[in-house]
Amino acid sequence: MDLKVLYDLTYGLYVLGARDRDSRNCGCVINTCFQVTSEEPKVAISVNKNNYTLQAIKDAGMFSLSIIAEETDPAVIGKFGFYTSRDTDKYAEFGGIEADGVPMVEGKFCGRLILKPIEYVDCGTHDVIIALLQDTIPGEQGLHPMTYAYYHNVIKGRAPKNAPTYVAPEKGEAEAKPVAHKQKYQCDICGYITETDGSPLPADYVCPVCKADVTHFRPV
Repeated sequence: MDLKVLYDLTYGLYVLGARDRDSRNCGCVINTCFQVTSEEPKVAISVNKNNYTLQAIKDAGMFSLSIIAEETDPAVIGKFGFYTSRDTDKYAEFGGIEADGVPMVEGKFCGRLILKPIEYVDCGTHDVIIALLQDTIPGEQGLHPMTYAYYHNVIKGRAPKNAPTYVAPEKGEAEAKPVAHKQKYQCDICGYITETDGSPLPADYVCPVCKADVTHFRPV
């Protein structure tokens, strides 16, 4: 079965925000959210059970959803998508704002939703949360919602292992030959790919997505 066919399903990218029982700001990136009803608007999201943010949502009973734009700093995706709130303050680098007692990371976003979970559906590795809309915060005008296809094809990122769309690389995929006279390097944390004229990456090179140093880049 070729699971890559699933890549053509339409997804967006979102940052969840919630406070845990110790009042710490937590958050993660998800790619599954859809509106369920129009009257008394409800949405459904999918969150991996290993994500600490899921426990924070259950603790707080409220969460925020920030709609990532193509113009959003890719480092936000790197920090919120590939690190854990268990031991990382993901907001420290970008700053945070608050509405109705829930945190949101600062930056360019298409809009924000404040949501109250009303039902949790156990789906094995993930929980689907049905949530009631409490408030909205419009984003900057002129921004474009980032699709998952844009993230893969333009930013060259990959899905974190906790994402519902994660597919492990096929055997030998990382050993693909580079274009003649070029050398590609891939970040082993977030999957970002960069290319040089055949020379090694500079010693001070930093991944523009997750901020990992050059030691995390492998030739592909």
